[in-house]
Amino acid sequence: MPLIATTPAERMTGPYPRRWWALLVLCLSLLIVVMANTSLIVAAPDMTKDLGLTSSDLQWIIDGYTVPYAALMLVLGAIGDKYSRRGALILGLLIFAGGSVMGGLVDETGLVIAARAIMGVGAAVVMPATLSLLVAMFPRGERAKAITAWSATSGLAIAAGPLAAGWLLQDHAWGSTFLMNVPIALLAVVGALVLVPPSKAEKAGAIDYVGGLLSMVSIGSLVYATIEGPHFGWGAGPITAAVVAGVGLLAFVAWELKHPNPMLDVRKFKERPFSGSMLAVLFFFFGTFGSLYYSTQFLQFVLGYDALETGIRLLPLAGAVFAGAAVTGRVAPKLGVKLVVGAGMVIGTVGVVLLTLIESGSTYTDFVAPLLLLGFAIGLSVAPATDTIMGSFPESELGVGGGANDTALELGGSLGIAILGSLLATSYKDKLTDLIGGQLPAAAMDTAKDSVGGGLAVAEQVGQNPQGGAQQAQALIDAVHESFAHSIAHTSLIGAIIMAAGTMIVIAVLPGRKAAGKHRQAEPGTAETEPDEEYADTAR
Repeated sequence: MPLIATTPAERMTGPYPRRWWALLVLCLSLLIVVMANTSLIVAAPDMTKDLGLTSSDLQWIIDGYTVPYAALMLVLGAIGDKYSRRGALILGLLIFAGGSVMGGLVDETGLVIAARAIMGVGAAVVMPATLSLLVAMFPRGERAKAITAWSATSGLAIAAGPLAAGWLLQDHAWGSTFLMNVPIALLAVVGALVLVPPSKAEKAGAIDYVGGLLSMVSIGSLVYATIEGPHFGWGAGPITAAVVAGVGLLAFVAWELKHPNPMLDVRKFKERPFSGSMLAVLFFFFGTFGSLYYSTQFLQFVLGYDALETGIRLLPLAGAVFAGAAVTGRVAPKLGVKLVVGAGMVIGTVGVVLLTLIESGSTYTDFVAPLLLLGFAIGLSVAPATDTIMGSFPESELGVGGGANDTALELGGSLGIAILGSLLATSYKDKLTDLIGGQLPAAAMDTAKDSVGGGLAVAEQVGQNPQGGAQQAQALIDAVHESFAHSIAHTSLIGAIIMAAGTMIVIAVLPGRKAAGKHRQAEPGTAETEPDEEYADTAR
């Protein structure tokens, strides 16, 4: 067997012998691009102190990665389909590594944001390539297991990012959380050359670049408006972006309906298995990323855990993801996608509901059950939903299928952090004003209301001021803790309502096993037309 994999997956007469080793490379690639989203959660305090970040700066360091990541996946997945899926994976990893090097070495806010954007472009190439290569390599009978491993990796990365970053921050500066990606990315590049076979669509038509441009403008503008508007006010910029997103979406749909070879056949959204699964992925990561965003802040700012201690305390989520993944392999073939995904969404919603019980006296144990439930829900239900999405696309559009799935994932996470984060900030500000309004100078009050970190910083200054003292500082700390706990409970209530509504919509949209089986028989042109051995009601 040659050192470099050279035989295209499409020309193999049987299953690729090294496919499970190749899956390890794909999961490793997925791991670092998802970790890049979560590792900054625990690095944020160090970055804020070192760079003097405002809340706006910090938001855009986090979301500078998200905007290109979400906006580009669909079109870059299509390009990978046509030219080379493995080539796209390798190129994306190199771009990602380059952005990581830049982010680890610069010390200006604008340059850090630029580095995060470069990493986001690389991630947008990597993510759809991993799924399209997975589907190209694995026969139908093994594909659901492979997708389960892929989905479990994304759940693992949610907890692994803060853990790895926390360990590095014990002895190194925040730049190390960028640089840790580089050796992993380079290892994945070597692994891709040795273990992952080349693959591309054999009958790919001309790429719909106009549709691709419209999708980039629409999704990018939507993510920008969602981030900027709720956090920093609906000024001219966010309103314009929202209008552009709406007009761009209408133009995209109209163009795709008329184009002979569309970037994404929007008629697929009429297919209940596809649209229900896309909504499920979106709502899952809406609740998970949003809840994780403020839960980690409570662990750090209220309970006083450092970055490593916070990362360790997120491990129950990762363990629960693997437990859910193990269960789904057993129950999904018997119960079907609708029941498994629906049950997972109910469990995830309950996890968010439990966060409404958080109060100023809460301890880490109050977060264990929500973390376990959210992790188990992801492990249980994301794999069958992703398998359904990928099964809706023909072989020539596997990259587009991966891009669609990953766009739903990233868009859900972005909306969760933006919407729930905005509700959190507003609720915290209002509660703190009620508790200590008028007791601080205006400038100090504005700082305290900006964030929980700002409130604790002001309390430290009050304690060092002869006119303040330890008693007043402690009173302010207590008020900040109470306000933040109140904001988590209030935000979680809204999040739970949104999750519950999403659960009902997904259950209503997803068809039962009989309806899905009829749909599968009526769609002979997709990636596989044989009976689904793993998920009996997965629609093609």
